[in-house]
Amino acid sequence: MVADGPKDLASGSPEPNANTGKQSRGLRALVLATFALAGLSVVFSALALLFAAGILPPLRGTDNLERQLRAYLLNNPGVIVESINGMELRRQAAAESEVTAVISERRDEIFNDPDSPLGANPQGDAIIVEFFDYNCPYCRQATPMLDRLEQEDKELRLVFKEYPILGPGSVFAARAALASQKQGKYLAFHKAMMAYQGRITETSSLEVASDVGLDVKKLKQDMKDPAIDETIRRNIALAQALRISGTPSFVAGREIVRGLTDAGGMKRLIASARGS
Repeated sequence: MVADGPKDLASGSPEPNANTGKQSRGLRALVLATFALAGLSVVFSALALLFAAGILPPLRGTDNLERQLRAYLLNNPGVIVESINGMELRRQAAAESEVTAVISERRDEIFNDPDSPLGANPQGDAIIVEFFDYNCPYCRQATPMLDRLEQEDKELRLVFKEYPILGPGSVFAARAALASQKQGKYLAFHKAMMAYQGRITETSSLEVASDVGLDVKKLKQDMKDPAIDETIRRNIALAQALRISGTPSFVAGREIVRGLTDAGGMKRLIASARGS
């Protein structure tokens, strides 16, 4: 099952400017036009079959099938909307089915990857997987809520998937975070990064590392381990397979929630994790 977070709490991404807004509107118009053309093609094909089979009577004064179809659509414009809506519903159902299959087939990779850092309750039986980026403002909003849930529910196990999609600073931060595991300070570093006020860059990442007591020289050396880059590549490929394109996104049981949700939404997700 796939769900989206609240519309006013969209996935992490840079703030759009005016040109980006115009491009976005143009893209939406192009997509809608594509759907409309595809819908018309489906409608014309279906109506052609109905007329040919004699199910729909030919319209008076027309002996050309295309003219009959056009006349029918002009008199029944709702047919086009219904066709397009039906196509979209079928597309969504197919996508949901595909994602559910991926969760089932790659369950261990999602929930039990030994290279994915864990939260405060590593032995918990209710597993929530978070795909996040340190430069995502909504991920930062989610962190204190997740902390509270962990304190309230000692059986909640958080699995962190570093998913750096917001620029080079995010990639450096993800590599530093994974390397911090070798000094046993991942959680301290992770929470400090999420609490940082400002853009996450190479400089700010190393500043936070020093503040939480990491040996920065060793950290830089550990970041060269090819296994770290491989973990990030696997996370990105997994996110793509799950149709996750923004942060934060959460996976539990057979469900995916894309975007920030509130504590009530997270508790429902935790219940879903327990029921899986």
